Amino acid sequence: MEKLWTRLWSGCERTRRYSDGMTVVHTAVYVAEQPVETGLDPVAACRRARDGGGFAWIALVDADDELVGRTASDLGLHPIASRESLRSHQRSLFERYGDDVFVVLQPARYDDAAETVRCDEIDVLVSPGLIMTVTRSDRIDLADVRERVEAHPELARHGTTAVLWVLFERVISGYRAVLDGVENDIDEIEDQLFGDDPGVPRRIFDLQREVIDLAHATTPLPDVLTRLGAASEADEDAAGVWEDARGRAQYVADRVQSMRHTLDNALTIHATLVNQRLDEKMADLTVVQVRQNEQVKKISSWAAIGFAPTFVASLYGMNFRYMPELDQPWGYPMALGLMVLLSAGLYGIFRRNDWL
Repeated sequence: MEKLWTRLWSGCERTRRYSDGMTVVHTAVYVAEQPVETGLDPVAACRRARDGGGFAWIALVDADDELVGRTASDLGLHPIASRESLRSHQRSLFERYGDDVFVVLQPARYDDAAETVRCDEIDVLVSPGLIMTVTRSDRIDLADVRERVEAHPELARHGTTAVLWVLFERVISGYRAVLDGVENDIDEIEDQLFGDDPGVPRRIFDLQREVIDLAHATTPLPDVLTRLGAASEADEDAAGVWEDARGRAQYVADRVQSMRHTLDNALTIHATLVNQRLDEKMADLTVVQVRQNEQVKKISSWAAIGFAPTFVASLYGMNFRYMPELDQPWGYPMALGLMVLLSAGLYGIFRRNDWL
């Protein structure tokens, strides 16, 4: 093992790159509240920190599972915690394995153009005198976390809790920018609801999915921070810090849940508006159909009235030889009277039935 780390760690720089040039392994040793500049490998750094009564921070960035598992094993971390760090998680998490603690954080960023929430993952394994962070994305920059710890020695005196607290603070602060972006898009959706934009329901569905992903990352945070505070009861300052962080995490979780309700209501309102428009169109169509029926009635009525004289005239147009009224002087007036009588009778019937 010493030969392996000798190949991976050469010189005195604190950051090392190896293999394909992507993986970064960073070690920092803090003794007496001050960072100690060393080029030690993780095992030696951990030994040095514990011998000096300080702590070591081992950061694996974009590391493969083999390196993560090997490093955790060499550092003597709990095997279950080591296995947990090898799989991806969809929620923030806190687990205790003996003296070791395993924490999962889900930092998020919002792509406003695509309206998508992109969550990354930070796995944190904490052991007495040691904290190891595992990130598999180069989008997560731990430099500001390291600078914050090193710029405030009063933080470093809390040991591994200092690094863990700054990580939580950075992640929770990052959620606010994400929430602002999502809320802005929700406001736009509310403005679109009363328009005829056919893309509104799809936009609501897509944003709902992103908010649900964000809820997976934020909803467990208050409980995680409560458990961390309970684990730090011996340190009153640390317990107070965790309680403050828990309050801010609860605020974030409440905002996310409020967004979910808003989007659910928006979808309900949109469905109601669509149904209302359909009802209005059906009502208009019904009015048109009623008007058409009235016109058909009138046309049919006048057609029947006009057919009565035509029927009588057609009978007399058959040229039968033996028709008794043909030779009578009252035959022609009788035929005309019959036409008028039939037409007047039909007109009265249709008028009484409101067809005319």
